[in-house]
Amino acid sequence: MIKELQEKVLAGEALEREKAVALSKVADKEALYQAAGEIRDRKCGRHFDTCSIVNARSGRCSENCHWCAQSAVFKTHVEEYELIDEQTCVDLALKNAEYGVSKFSFVTSGRALSDRHIDTICEYARRIHARAPIHLCASMGLLKKEQLQLLKEAGIPRYHCNLETSPRYFSRLCSTHSTADKIETIRAAQSIGMEVCSGGIIGMGETMEDRIDLALTLRELGIKSIPINILNPIPGTPLEKAAPLADDEILTTIALFRFINPDAYLRFAGGRLLIQHLERRAIETGINAAIVGDMLTTLGSKVLEDMQKIKDLGFYNE
Repeated sequence: MIKELQEKVLAGEALEREKAVALSKVADKEALYQAAGEIRDRKCGRHFDTCSIVNARSGRCSENCHWCAQSAVFKTHVEEYELIDEQTCVDLALKNAEYGVSKFSFVTSGRALSDRHIDTICEYARRIHARAPIHLCASMGLLKKEQLQLLKEAGIPRYHCNLETSPRYFSRLCSTHSTADKIETIRAAQSIGMEVCSGGIIGMGETMEDRIDLALTLRELGIKSIPINILNPIPGTPLEKAAPLADDEILTTIALFRFINPDAYLRFAGGRLLIQHLERRAIETGINAAIVGDMLTTLGSKVLEDMQKIKDLGFYNE
């Protein structure tokens, strides 16, 4: 079955939900992982996309996402500040450009960034573009089309808005906004010609079918950059005692995402330190992108070490 479905995917056929569920249950996991890696090589080649993020606004978020340290609803003792200063932000972007990182993303806490803060970020973007050839992205919550247009005009052509999990399961993890709200933002960004980055978090109590439904929704939306986060349980959040996922569950999830989204960039994101022992196998299973450097409120990875790993595994980054 694995080979048959692989050939169909390589021929351009979309994997159906029932077939994806069947794949998740195959006994020969190693064959599944190998097939997924081969799909990646055939559909995407050996290019490895890198991005770095800056926590441009921290804490004080009104939303009650159960996984998030930034929520004001929970007592996580995260650092709080309104907006990072221009010099710090510009210097960080320039350093990442010097290291050869492809993209640099402004990430802000809160349901949506204010118009005043968007104007400030737009000025930061113009300053960065004047000094370094690095692609810029933004993740600023549930923005409206007019706000997204300002970002695009300032030289930020890509917007990030994670769906996080399946529409069915999302309502159990957050009640202050919905999957439909997120999709509205994604479609608004797409309607003005912005690229969109969207993925999710695994390990929040969801089922494998929830992960499959997330991957299918992302395919339906035409998403080509998909971060796969591994939950890093944050003390003070409702998920602080979530049990870690087994290695095979993580690798199977990556393989299924690759079968469902064969030509997308599947991106290592949050929780990488939890699976350092799996990094090589995860890349062999279909990963071809990563957030490098530190994450938002938890440690990530060292940029130069990541760039060397990419080369050592036979990938190139431009």
